[in-house]
Amino acid sequence: MPSAAETLAVLRAAAQPLETAADRARLVDRLRGASVVLIGESTHGTQDFYALRAQLTQELIERGGFSAVAIEGDWPDAYRVNRYVQHTGPELDAVAALGGFARFPTWMWRNTAVADFVAWLRAHNAAIRYPGRRVGFYGLDLYSLHASMRAVVEYLETKDPAAARAARASYACFEEFGTETDTYAWAALDRGEGPCADAVARELAALRERRTALLSRDGPSASDEYFHAVQNARLAANAEHYYRTMLGGRVSSWNLRDRHMAETLEELRAHLRTRGQPPKVVVWAHNSHVGDARATELGASGELTLGQLVRERHGHDCRLVGLTTHSGRVMAANDWGLPGFVQEVRPALPGSQEALFHATGLPRFFLPFPAGSAAHAFGMTPRLERAIGVIYRPDTERRNHYFESRLAERFDVVVHLDVTAPVEPLEPVAAVRDDEPPETYPSGV
Repeated sequence: MPSAAETLAVLRAAAQPLETAADRARLVDRLRGASVVLIGESTHGTQDFYALRAQLTQELIERGGFSAVAIEGDWPDAYRVNRYVQHTGPELDAVAALGGFARFPTWMWRNTAVADFVAWLRAHNAAIRYPGRRVGFYGLDLYSLHASMRAVVEYLETKDPAAARAARASYACFEEFGTETDTYAWAALDRGEGPCADAVARELAALRERRTALLSRDGPSASDEYFHAVQNARLAANAEHYYRTMLGGRVSSWNLRDRHMAETLEELRAHLRTRGQPPKVVVWAHNSHVGDARATELGASGELTLGQLVRERHGHDCRLVGLTTHSGRVMAANDWGLPGFVQEVRPALPGSQEALFHATGLPRFFLPFPAGSAAHAFGMTPRLERAIGVIYRPDTERRNHYFESRLAERFDVVVHLDVTAPVEPLEPVAAVRDDEPPETYPSGV
């Protein structure tokens, strides 16, 4: 076991500075050859993470030929942004385009860094004359059960009124449970089955069976909207399954969620191919989804992650990038549905990955783990890794916000920003309640 001094010497020698545009370009060069790049964050409320992720993504689009951004957000909300950036929607500005992200935690996507990126992406696409070559913005998550069902009906109303009536009748199955998805979850737990599982599966199958007829009505230009409808129908089916298992255990519901995100990513890549675009996608999500679960104590208990599933499918054609911080401030809430506020991030616990990174004295750097290197050996030693979602409870930090991991197996590259600042929400943060559960519920990430 190397001494503390030897470990710090290894880190200082292997760390690559991330202070200038040239430094950032060197990091992008390590990523742009892959077809899927997943960029994480160790909190959902750090401005520096969002800003850096946006900068890296801009360069991957411009220099790496990436065709889409996919976020840890719901499909309907992100698709509203997609229409804006591809110049097919009614919104007049980026703030309005982000208006769909109205549930707790609103600061997760309705913040200035995301708005700036969305505005940049619209401007970037304006210079691309052929619409089929424009870069899209999509959501991977599955919380929007009711919104997705409404989207399916709205699509069919413009294409096939009879099919719309049938879909409305199928989805009416949920009406007896009201608008609260946890009511459905309790009913499913009590009955031992999903009362509406057949209804959502039936509508997904019906949409897929009608593909040729629906597209023939408007020609190939309608393929994006058909794809949007199918993804909403698939989301409704997977969300029903998710809520049916949500109360039965964290691992089963977590795995359903990350499998859905992985499936959505593959559906998106296939759709990009039909548009004649490279199936190259940048994913924005928490480290807890981006990192490979097999390198953590959570993976040992059966938990899997989006990053793991992508690696298993694509091997060396993907890159997993983790973002960490030692201290600073973060936007987070103390509990579900409560207003977010700026909190101090406690200095990382002694012996953690973040504490060792802080001890290097380097303010911003990235750390690759080439096989056989001293950095790889460092990263193969299990150490504590911190994860702050939308909830931060510093009084119980060790229990709620740390787990053991092997960084060299978990990520291809780790970026460390030693002191970080909180996200800047687009409007004052307040408690919000509607007919869908909070983003990231119940895990927080």
